[in-house]
Amino acid sequence: MKPRIDDTKFGSITIDGSDIEHDVLIRLSGEIKKRKKKLSKAVYGTSHTISLDEAEYIYEKGAERLIIGSGHHGMVTLSKEAAEYFEKKEIRVDLSPTPEAIHRWNKAKGSTIGLFHVTC
Repeated sequence: MKPRIDDTKFGSITIDGSDIEHDVLIRLSGEIKKRKKKLSKAVYGTSHTISLDEAEYIYEKGAERLIIGSGHHGMVTLSKEAAEYFEKKEIRVDLSPTPEAIHRWNKAKGSTIGLFHVTC
């Protein structure tokens, strides 16, 4: 079952009533995992650009859509390689500031993965 995102504040996200103080990846199964931003930091020196390695980790067979919360100020972007990877996998990517992305997540239907950056 897809978890409901209740709220977000700078530095945290509330999912099904639990406050989480780190970036999260929500799998197709509804499992909530800590984002592996080191995969992108190793390539770009920042977690604000999603690398191909992180894109490959995010991907799940059967996913049709990826909702990315790009932070409260919209700092997260996809690298060209990550964007091309998701395009090849035929996953629609919705990238928007985290407060807007949580509304999209809660309304989403179908096979959807979520990645939410909780700071800038």
